[in-house]
Amino acid sequence: MPKLEDKQKVVKEIEEKLQKANLVIFTDYRGISVDEITELRNNLRVPGVEYKVLKNTMTRFALQNQGYSELVERIEGPNAVLFSNEDPVGPAKTIFDFIKAHKKLDVRVGILEGQIVEPDKIKQLAELPPREVLLAQVLGTMQAPITSFVYVLNANLTGLVRALDQVKEQKVAS
Repeated sequence: MPKLEDKQKVVKEIEEKLQKANLVIFTDYRGISVDEITELRNNLRVPGVEYKVLKNTMTRFALQNQGYSELVERIEGPNAVLFSNEDPVGPAKTIFDFIKAHKKLDVRVGILEGQIVEPDKIKQLAELPPREVLLAQVLGTMQAPITSFVYVLNANLTGLVRALDQVKEQKVAS
């Protein structure tokens, strides 16, 4: 049996992960085969994302120490926890894609930017476009007024050039 110091060390590690993570998702993995959980872990192998099976007792201590004591009763039974330090959308999308394909994983509750969120909110997060697409949309929106301004200026210059060209043609014709 591990020593008390070892258990305290594990609790501290879980606390650090909770503090650093933008998104934490608690899932019930009952009924999932080893191959399926390996597939899910492989899909989640991106920088800043970790998917681990944790002991409930130690997770409860870490949650209470971090001020999430209302989550303690929500994590009964076997739990695998996803920690995402960077992009919250990608890992949530991966989890729900896995659920759609295998229909075995169950999302219990999550923590998004320090706020407790229900599974339906995590699903809404998963349905957002990827970060790169959102950035491209914002950039396109920001560029639209500039592009319109350039077209207006270009139209004025084009009109001036055409008018000067017509004056030139009239002088050459006379």
